[in-house]
Amino acid sequence: MNGLTNRTILVTGASGGIGAATVRELVAAGATVYAGGRDTRMLEALAEETGCLPLKFDLSDEESIRAAVEGLPLWGLVNCGGFGGEIATPMETDIAVFDRAIAVNARGALLVTKYASRFMVEAGEGGSIVNVSSQAALMGLDGHISYAASKAALDSMTRTSALELGKYGIRVNSVNPTVVMTEMSASYWGQPKIAEPFLKRMPLGRWATEADVASPIVFLLGDGASMITGVCLPVDGGYTMC
Repeated sequence: MNGLTNRTILVTGASGGIGAATVRELVAAGATVYAGGRDTRMLEALAEETGCLPLKFDLSDEESIRAAVEGLPLWGLVNCGGFGGEIATPMETDIAVFDRAIAVNARGALLVTKYASRFMVEAGEGGSIVNVSSQAALMGLDGHISYAASKAALDSMTRTSALELGKYGIRVNSVNPTVVMTEMSASYWGQPKIAEPFLKRMPLGRWATEADVASPIVFLLGDGASMITGVCLPVDGGYTMC
């Protein structure tokens, strides 16, 4: 129905919540899924659960990416791997954290796209790429200077990649989710002084779930989005429109 049956798709960051949820939905849709990441234990557990194919590599290391991705028979790609950085003002930010955010969130995604798209172009069967960005790329958020910069770069790469790869029938889009309340994000977003005004501003008034983000990713990969490319889609409960 969505055209993903027997399509081969790589999901990076598959050991994380959104990545793992995306793997589950893609396998349920009939796709053959490579689950990329660094945590071998979590990737193997996901493979046992879903039947996906674990693929270990480091997004900050080009040789690791090249060795893992180059030549994979891919039709689709989800760049979901990421680094959260820190909560800091421009005056306080640690430039080493900024460098890592750019290295993983922007440079890493570009490198995976570089090696994956080469095969996709050569195969001549079109394809679809979805980058997992953030609402932080669309608006100012306190404390997010490094993370926002890396995700804004990813959105820019989404648009440029859509332009460059469209002639090969390859679509490129991004999703820009709001906060998914995980154990890691709870230390900041779970604080009442942060959470209450944030949710009060959001029209839907709740945190996103992993499934809330995975489902639009799968939609953008599939045939129902066959005329959509170069789009940065907010998945944010209406937060960025306010």
